[in-house]
Amino acid sequence: MRKLMRKMRVILTPNTCVSYTRHSPVFCVLMCRTTCTRLHEPRPSLSYKSEIRGVSGESVARGAEVRHATARMMPLTLVCAMLCVSACVASCPPRCECSEGTVRCASAALRRVPAAIPRDASSLIITGNAIHRLEPSAFGGPQNATLLNLSDNGIMEIGSHAFSSLLTLRSLILNNNRLVLIHPEAFSVPGSPLQELSLRSSLYNHTSLTDLITALRWGELANLLRLDLSGNRLVLLPPAMFTPLPSLQRLHLRNNSLVAVYNSTFSGVERLLELDLSGNAFRTISDEGLRELERLVRARLLLGQNPYACTCEAQELASWLNGSKVRVGDADRLFCESPASLRGVSLRGIGAQALGCYGNVREEITDLSIQTSYVFLGLVLGFVGMVFLFVVYLNRKGIKKWITDIHEACRDVLEGYHYRYEIDSDPRLGRVSHGQQGRPRMDPRLAHISTSARITQIPSDVTL
Repeated sequence: MRKLMRKMRVILTPNTCVSYTRHSPVFCVLMCRTTCTRLHEPRPSLSYKSEIRGVSGESVARGAEVRHATARMMPLTLVCAMLCVSACVASCPPRCECSEGTVRCASAALRRVPAAIPRDASSLIITGNAIHRLEPSAFGGPQNATLLNLSDNGIMEIGSHAFSSLLTLRSLILNNNRLVLIHPEAFSVPGSPLQELSLRSSLYNHTSLTDLITALRWGELANLLRLDLSGNRLVLLPPAMFTPLPSLQRLHLRNNSLVAVYNSTFSGVERLLELDLSGNAFRTISDEGLRELERLVRARLLLGQNPYACTCEAQELASWLNGSKVRVGDADRLFCESPASLRGVSLRGIGAQALGCYGNVREEITDLSIQTSYVFLGLVLGFVGMVFLFVVYLNRKGIKKWITDIHEACRDVLEGYHYRYEIDSDPRLGRVSHGQQGRPRMDPRLAHISTSARITQIPSDVTL
């Protein structure tokens, strides 16, 4: 009896069936059935020989005892069958390898996510295939997966709720893909279990970055701790891009093309412990960018492998490196790239004399900005003058007629004043006006006659 139990424990193990299932699931079932049958089948040889040879009653009793033990072993047959079926059901997908809760499908020429993934798998590594699109709820099999690696699959589109069935997913790696379209709810998982998201060298263009920003906002990634966006040729980070990630602790932005840090670029991530900005295109960091980095008092910054230009503007950066409260992990490895005379010089130890800045840099910058403003104002006024002259040229006929009318009106007025002046200056006309003082009062009925009409009574010998 004990020998039979030990034999069953050795043969009937899930790993044994799984190893056979890699070649053929049918073979696994047949093997289990054959093993169980042979293990628990009754052994009639003893009773048969006892009857033929006519042995004593003691031998017959031993045969009956064996038959009774066989009957008691029947439930074990059912247990054996259940173990075999469970081992065969948890089979490994075709062209994949399964071992100790890890399913690995590397360079298997897959065009979609395998359907027959064991439900107890904790790590799914599907890399080097040709899976161009992740359908909604593409992972319906595994229930306990914590790691999902989908690197180097040429993925171009991530559908809505593609990972929503992975309720215990902690780490999602999507490196080296060609993401063109990311649905706003692509990373949404009930309960927000995701803690690591890696998209290294995966964003195909600027539209992908816009989709990613929307997906981060709609994905409810409140528990995300690590985000890797390295190698995506990013030039500008929109303000408040990482605000939906309040628990973010590590942000990797190395090997991009970032040229500046602006206000509110890293707002909402005050818990950040590490910020990697190495390998970008920073020639200097402006005062606005330095103030933004100064807010990350708990973070460790990495600013190396950037083409810093050691000009007068770099003096502020050098002073900040020596006096900032923020920890710069590679401050001693920041070197000047230009000009050629200062190439390889440590940025941290450079001074104003070495840079050739003997005056107040801020005042010079202010004067330069004022001069630039004056030049811009002159250009604007010149443009306005050109527009005015162009309008005058188009309306030259109407303007000429208007000027002519004004000239004629002014001439008529001046001639009237000249005529009145000549009348008032003639002494003979003055006597006429004095002689009218002794005359009787004028009839009121003639009061409405104008003065010009009364002037017509001037004697004929008066010449005007």
